[in-house]
Amino acid sequence: MHLLNLYAIAVALAMDAFAVAIATGVTLKSVSMRQTFRLAWHFGLFQALMPVIGWSAGLSIRDAIAQFDHWIAFVLLAYVGGGMIRSAFKMEKDENEQKDPTKGMTMVMLSIATSIDALAVGFSLSIIHVSIWTPAVIIGVVAGVFTTAGIHLGKAISTTPRFSKYAEGFGGVVLLLIGLKILVEHGVFNSWGIF
Repeated sequence: MHLLNLYAIAVALAMDAFAVAIATGVTLKSVSMRQTFRLAWHFGLFQALMPVIGWSAGLSIRDAIAQFDHWIAFVLLAYVGGGMIRSAFKMEKDENEQKDPTKGMTMVMLSIATSIDALAVGFSLSIIHVSIWTPAVIIGVVAGVFTTAGIHLGKAISTTPRFSKYAEGFGGVVLLLIGLKILVEHGVFNSWGIF
């Protein structure tokens, strides 16, 4: 596979991670190097591992996973996004109570949700007999770089005075929209006659 095609695939896969990283930066408002590293490392790691898993599975489980992978991503993003929206509308919010999306199960759920499309890339590469190791590394590194840029862009957006009080709710809405985009891309609404 040509290296330019590989980078194009990596950038396309990194777009969801980039958008979620922006929402995370908006939610956190103040982003430490540790938070940046944690999120970039996990998003990059999951983006690198998912194609390897897809490639290893080959065609044996492709159809079974393809039927519901988009729903898994949607449910995870909706759960985290819904929590952010609920938190934004709490009347009295203690700053110490704010959850850090770069820790614990929230980060794991976001990592899975943003990387699940990479499974299909792994399946595709196995079909055309391309070795997975170089693509997996490139996909992971690109996702890590985009995540780093996204979390700091989100932080910059959240420090805008007019925007800061709506920041966490906006981040939650972004996650829900990404989840809906995944469903649209998989044709879920076509069968309902919506799109």
